[in-house]
Amino acid sequence: MALALLWVQLAIAAAFILSASVFLTKSADVIASKTGMGRSFAGLLLLATATSLPEMGTGVSSVALIGAPDMAIGAAFGSNLFNLMIIGLLDILWRNRYILHHVGMTSVVIGTLGIAVMSLAIIAVFLHRMSDVFSTWYLSPVSIALLGVFGLAMYSIYRFDQANQPPDHRGKEDKYPTHSLSVAAVTYILAASFVVGSAIWLSTIGGRLTDLLGWDESFMGTQFLAAATSLPELATSVVAIRMAAPELAITNLLGSNLFNMGFVLFLNDAAHTNGTIWVAASQVHILTATLSVLMTTVVVLAVVSRARSNRPGPITLESMLLIGFYIVASFLVFQLG
Repeated sequence: MALALLWVQLAIAAAFILSASVFLTKSADVIASKTGMGRSFAGLLLLATATSLPEMGTGVSSVALIGAPDMAIGAAFGSNLFNLMIIGLLDILWRNRYILHHVGMTSVVIGTLGIAVMSLAIIAVFLHRMSDVFSTWYLSPVSIALLGVFGLAMYSIYRFDQANQPPDHRGKEDKYPTHSLSVAAVTYILAASFVVGSAIWLSTIGGRLTDLLGWDESFMGTQFLAAATSLPELATSVVAIRMAAPELAITNLLGSNLFNMGFVLFLNDAAHTNGTIWVAASQVHILTATLSVLMTTVVVLAVVSRARSNRPGPITLESMLLIGFYIVASFLVFQLG
């Protein structure tokens, strides 16, 4: 009975996150339109940050409240995989041929910088498994580097996006003349707060399920928690393509991965008071991070290459690769976990 109740609670928490995500997407697009921010940077700054709050909430609470650091790391890496798989699903849902050919070069910049922080995370796992020099440090030097690269990436993306906007962008981009910027901002904050609260509840449920089912923390974090905390990315991205805003959807997903690696993992390490969190990291995360790098490379190359004009069928090569890599990763994590 207790197990069934936990699954029901998991479904309710996921539903709460899903519902709040719809308000996040609309309010973010209104803010982008009113401020002249542009959908690319809005997808990164507003949507990616907000939809990554569940990963931040579950990560910090997994470390600080239930003492499951490996589950926190797994949730961040697994979220990356799930977000990239969502891009494959969006390519199938998008009826206007090749969704990745309808986004700008800002997505390439975000994806490339995402590969850089994922590579740093791989180095962190390798470094702390090969040496215990930094095991007693409060923060790993790689975690500090992750935060630094994340900050530099955000600044670089902002400058790139602003440099590639037309001079009269601010005056022509207000698609919501009847909407209020202040109302949109309040809605955004409330929806984001709702997402964080539900995420903390999710991490508690995940820890109890892990204990009852006897599952490995890496598997629970990489598969179940990652999928649940990536529901905002899925919901907001689907809403975005229904609004004919593929740029908003793709930058949201790629930016969320950047946020997961650069900021969430840093906070997870800061929340772990018994030495650096990377000491508890399972080597299976090297696999998931490497597959995330490969999947991001597929996305970047697809955006850069725009030669094709005719869709060959209901599913593209990019979709098959992204979904296929995710299935392979899920199987291997289950086997190794």
